[in-house]
Amino acid sequence: MDIGVLLPTGTAQWAKDDDPRDLIALARTAEHLGFTSLFVNDSLISPRVEALTTLAALAPATTTVTLGTGALLPFLRRPVQAAQSLASIDLLSGGRLALAVGAGYPGRFGRPFYDLSEVPWARRFARLDETVALWRALWNGADSFHGEFHHFTDLPPALRPYRPAGPPVWLAGATPTALTRTGRLYDGWLPYPPDPADYTTGLHDIREAATAAGRPPGAVTPALFVTVRIDEDPHHAHRATDDYARAAYGMPLAELEKIQAVVTGTAEQVTERLNRYVTAGARHLVTRLAALNLPAQREQLERTAALIPDLHP
Repeated sequence: MDIGVLLPTGTAQWAKDDDPRDLIALARTAEHLGFTSLFVNDSLISPRVEALTTLAALAPATTTVTLGTGALLPFLRRPVQAAQSLASIDLLSGGRLALAVGAGYPGRFGRPFYDLSEVPWARRFARLDETVALWRALWNGADSFHGEFHHFTDLPPALRPYRPAGPPVWLAGATPTALTRTGRLYDGWLPYPPDPADYTTGLHDIREAATAAGRPPGAVTPALFVTVRIDEDPHHAHRATDDYARAAYGMPLAELEKIQAVVTGTAEQVTERLNRYVTAGARHLVTRLAALNLPAQREQLERTAALIPDLHP
């Protein structure tokens, strides 16, 4: 099992007097406490420290943890430039980068970002797959690339990542087509289904798609993105997570729980509910801590770290 944590890079998760430079100290604490990965979000929902900038800062500040995105939105960046940035982070971290990518969502959580990026909304999933294919081609030394969206006849030499094949690329998505694409094309899966039973079904479909594409059943890392809040009083945990949902998404917890995995309660309750996802097949948990300032984030980090020995297949 791998247990990771999403760092609170968004200003919605900071108090007025929090120092964002303390994110580096929080990351080091997480590594010391036994977390095996540190993830950052990539979004324009609210102001935040940019994802790749954060990972570049974390590369020399940490030694063993995987550095990941949950999830990177490639359409926000020029693809060749992004490949260079990602290879740089993989090099500087000694091959510890893992990329979960996504294409955004309908409504206010996705489509307006395409307008800001001057990228068409139509065929966004095909564009995502092709962008990842372009990255991999660049990392393998390609001097040209011809696809539906990207055409390059004279690519200059690109920076090679630490690993010859480049960092693993996961897909964040759980629609039927996303499951098929994950099995065929990607190295991992990072969904957030509210019901562990849906995780089991999705993972089964991914493995079937991988087999049909001639890939081994274990080719795809089964991960999970889950919001966590631990308190002695489960009612207080619920209220604190509701405050978090309203601050981060502008919606009550009751609405967020319909679309995302959220686990709150006492340490025992949270352990039991997270282990349901482990039983469903998840082997890399990326926990997002429902706290609205950096001291509270650290407290939740320590509470969650105490559960790590009890999270296992």
